[in-house]
Amino acid sequence: MGERLNAPVDNLKGALLLSLAALAFTLEVMLMRLVSLEASQPQVVLFRALAQLGVALLWVGMHQHPGRYLRTGRPGLQILRGLVSLVVWVLYYASFRYLDMALATTLTFTSSLFAVMLAVPLLGERVGRARLGATGLGFLGVLVATGMGTGAFEPAAGLGLAAALMMALLVILNRVLARSEATLTIMFYIGVVTVAGSAPVAWWYWQPLSFPGLLLAVTTGGLGVLGMWFTLEAYRVGEVSALAPFPYLRLVFALAVGVWVFREPVVARTLVGAAIIVVSVVLSGHWERRRAMAA
Repeated sequence: MGERLNAPVDNLKGALLLSLAALAFTLEVMLMRLVSLEASQPQVVLFRALAQLGVALLWVGMHQHPGRYLRTGRPGLQILRGLVSLVVWVLYYASFRYLDMALATTLTFTSSLFAVMLAVPLLGERVGRARLGATGLGFLGVLVATGMGTGAFEPAAGLGLAAALMMALLVILNRVLARSEATLTIMFYIGVVTVAGSAPVAWWYWQPLSFPGLLLAVTTGGLGVLGMWFTLEAYRVGEVSALAPFPYLRLVFALAVGVWVFREPVVARTLVGAAIIVVSVVLSGHWERRRAMAA
């Protein structure tokens, strides 16, 4: 994949790719729910890991000197990054298994809020009062969406918040690794570590799969990787500021799938909380870009 600086800006293409990514991620968790009727959760995670490794190896093989993408100068950090990815997938899939599609999707957006909080102690970044205020507003949205403090609170929401926290840690690790490692190298080691980590557990909890179940499991893993690839390509060709609204299409898709496929009710507090979280993330990103431009 070419460098961002050498690619012409095409915000329309970027918006289309991010929309496809939102659709792919939504279909991924939809199929995960369906295949979970006959597959154990560790099996689903293993198929996601195998898809990651398979695509990375295919991508490596397309380069003239593939060996250089298999070498890393930071093996410890690569292993840590892969292990965090594995934890994220376990928590992420579990949250969508036990929560309504809309609420589980809403909680994924909080990863940006956690990233702001982690950037201060781990990266030494300075966060202004405006961003801190927007972050606080976002966590207020979490309270509203989950019904925390009321009888409507679902303990499984903790899975979604834990997944979002670990996603934020991935953002930090990516920033550190990207200083010296190619994106393809990072993706390759994610595949290696997650396959190695998930295979023994999946083998222990293995359940026989029908041929349709196997196809669903393979497709689920492939959609996760496809969504990641669409996202990477979108930000390669488009401007971050122009593409900011499009990841939130996931909430629209999640609501549609939840209502039409799983017959889930539309919960008002989830929509209100999601709106607050989205506004807070957009405001936080806006003020961060202003700060970066003024620096």
